[in-house]
Amino acid sequence: MSLREIYEEFELENLSPYAAKSACSKGRKNIHEKCAIRTEYQRDRDKIIHSKALRRLMHKTQVFISPEGDHYRTRLTHTLEVAQISRTIARALRLNEDLTEAIALGHDLGHTPFGHTGEEALDNIWPEGFQHNEQSVRICEVLEKNCEGLNLTLEVLDGILNHRGAGSPATLEGKIVQISDKIGYINHDIDDAERAGQLKEEELPKEITDILGKSTVDRIDFLVKDVILSSLDKNEIFMSAHVKTAMYNLRQYMYDTVYRSQLQMKERRKIARILEELYEHYRADEKRLPGEYYRLILKGESIDRAALDYVACMTDRYAMNQYNKLFLPDSWAVY
Repeated sequence: MSLREIYEEFELENLSPYAAKSACSKGRKNIHEKCAIRTEYQRDRDKIIHSKALRRLMHKTQVFISPEGDHYRTRLTHTLEVAQISRTIARALRLNEDLTEAIALGHDLGHTPFGHTGEEALDNIWPEGFQHNEQSVRICEVLEKNCEGLNLTLEVLDGILNHRGAGSPATLEGKIVQISDKIGYINHDIDDAERAGQLKEEELPKEITDILGKSTVDRIDFLVKDVILSSLDKNEIFMSAHVKTAMYNLRQYMYDTVYRSQLQMKERRKIARILEELYEHYRADEKRLPGEYYRLILKGESIDRAALDYVACMTDRYAMNQYNKLFLPDSWAVY
């Protein structure tokens, strides 16, 4: 019996009856030989960890665009924090930690440069609409590994696709990531907003902090415990009704005071212009696209789609550098 089979048997005997078991995975679109050491979900986690898309997240905005400081979150640190919160909940509920971690690590791979502001800009550009969760799946299925894709299991792809908004993940592990994403970004964005001087802890609505806690650490601890206690031995991931209401009210407060603040709105037009002009530049001539994106055209994709993918995959600083290089005059001097 291989190490993989031993661990698959361990899952069948020890995980919750509601957990997704590696041995029962629906598999991958392209069948390949199973690993002798790792389960299918462990293998997916490793594929995502070694992907270029994950590495790019270190230079993509979480909330604050081009922040001056070493301690603001990026899309990568957000991803790692969501993975940690998700694994804590999954372990407590005896669900599949490996599947949970793989979904968490992959859930934001498709985020654009400049965070949600960049996503809105590309959504306005692309006639079919642009959503980062769909782009995350496209990266995993099409763009990674020089347009070969990562060939992930269907459970991981489902969790990535359905992590946002009204999505309904097919597994409890996917639902854990969906709720952990909100727990993570709401509270960590408060921490960053305080660091940026945009708000103070004591300014948060008292009716909310009286329920959730009066610090970032306390709120995350409280929310994680509430999810665990509410969901224990159930075939669903719950949060207490009054706690859920308080968390969403806190989220709305962040939209009103930070996400849609004058500071953020002032930068929105600049970001839209950068991404629109980059997109128009690359869709005008396929020879301007790098090899891996030109390969999409050779495989039958439109130049518009290839240009969109290229711009969407850019980091903040790469997008600004390309814009400066293409549209602003070089410095010069007479000697």
